[in-house]
Amino acid sequence: MSNIFSGGAAAGRLSLAMKTAGLLIAVLTGVNAWADGAALAGAAVLTAPTPALPAPMISAGDTAWMMLATALVMLMTPGLAFFYGGLVRKKNILSILMQCFVCLCLVSVLWVICGYSLAFGPDTGHVIGTLDWAWLKNVGVGPGPYAKTIPHRLFVLYQMMFAVITPGLIIGAFAERIRFSAFCAFTVLWSLIVYCPVAHWLWGAGGFMGTQGGFGAVDFAGGAVVHINAGMAALAAVIMTGRRQGFPESLSPPHNLPLATLGAGILWFGWYGFNAGSALAANGLAVNAFMATHLAGAVAGITWCVLDWLKFGKPTTLGMITGAVAGLASVTPASGFVDIDGAFWIGIGAGVICWFSVTAFKARYQYDDSLDAFGVHGIGGIWGMIAVGFWATRAVNPDGVEGLFSSGQATQLWAQFKAVGITMAYSFGASLLIFKIVDFILPLRVNEHDERVGLDLTQHREAGYTVID
Repeated sequence: MSNIFSGGAAAGRLSLAMKTAGLLIAVLTGVNAWADGAALAGAAVLTAPTPALPAPMISAGDTAWMMLATALVMLMTPGLAFFYGGLVRKKNILSILMQCFVCLCLVSVLWVICGYSLAFGPDTGHVIGTLDWAWLKNVGVGPGPYAKTIPHRLFVLYQMMFAVITPGLIIGAFAERIRFSAFCAFTVLWSLIVYCPVAHWLWGAGGFMGTQGGFGAVDFAGGAVVHINAGMAALAAVIMTGRRQGFPESLSPPHNLPLATLGAGILWFGWYGFNAGSALAANGLAVNAFMATHLAGAVAGITWCVLDWLKFGKPTTLGMITGAVAGLASVTPASGFVDIDGAFWIGIGAGVICWFSVTAFKARYQYDDSLDAFGVHGIGGIWGMIAVGFWATRAVNPDGVEGLFSSGQATQLWAQFKAVGITMAYSFGASLLIFKIVDFILPLRVNEHDERVGLDLTQHREAGYTVID
């Protein structure tokens, strides 16, 4: 019995040992399989390619804002027509309106054909764009290289409105005495030879003056590209066309100041799109540019008005609206780089400097800048570009620059001075040459009889006003 029970116990112990060994083997096999699986998974993670960054996405909000900003800048050209039209004599008002509107039509077509490609297309020698984007080839409705959250073609449209109004500003220099055919020829040549290269130098990728491959000058919304460019061309126009008959003794005052005031108001309204829209997005930078624009225009308008009051004994409507336009022009290059204090001092400077340019400098040298295109836009643009070098701060624009007052260094100020000097020299020299070429082919100036009668009748066979005796 004992042997039997002893043998049974031994068999039980053997069976238990075998089961335990089997369980242990199963556990070890499972652990090994899990480890192998984990190792393979880890290897897969290590060898998997890094996920690509998400493609730029169109923002509905940014797109809506930029469409509105484009419309606002377009409205500035009719506003300029009313502003200039109210300041000339009544026999020339339609000629001013016609010249402004032909800019809107002519330059728009030119911009699509090749202007945009020359200004913003792939760079050639840091001087000009290629014709790769002529007729908007390869320019679609997806994001573009200059603005990642709006359609590329919207950026084209927005910049088109800048190209449209810039030659329109020059009209103020030769108002009441230029032939319409000569003006059209000049506008085409000037837009291609002067505007497009300067725009590329400062705003285009690879331009030698800007921050995308250049020496680092900045121009937020067109202080050099628009205002200095137009102002220096205006000075060349004054030299080429000469004085109007009767200047300065017997010229009549502005024939319709209410119309001019309306035009100035439309310009101010459109300037929000001009400057705030240059942020290319509906964001805090656009809000800052909006505020800086409004404040500088208001301060400059008050400053000019006070100076008129002190000098002539009365505040004038003409002085107020001219000062406001000077302030708006001056803050244009700085609106995305300066804070409230910078905008305030730019407005003060615009009111004082441009006032002296128009009332003292012009009177001293007796040049006939009919509607002060050089004195307001040229001088204002110069002041605004230089002011960036003083008041710019990255506290406003992290992607911007630091001026002298925020950094204690004059590096940016020197870059601004260089950009101003180059733009002034090139625009004046090239504009003078273009005027000479046009004058050789199509005389620039109307004859004495046509000037006395007025350009409305002699150039367009129309009259702005009907007088019933």
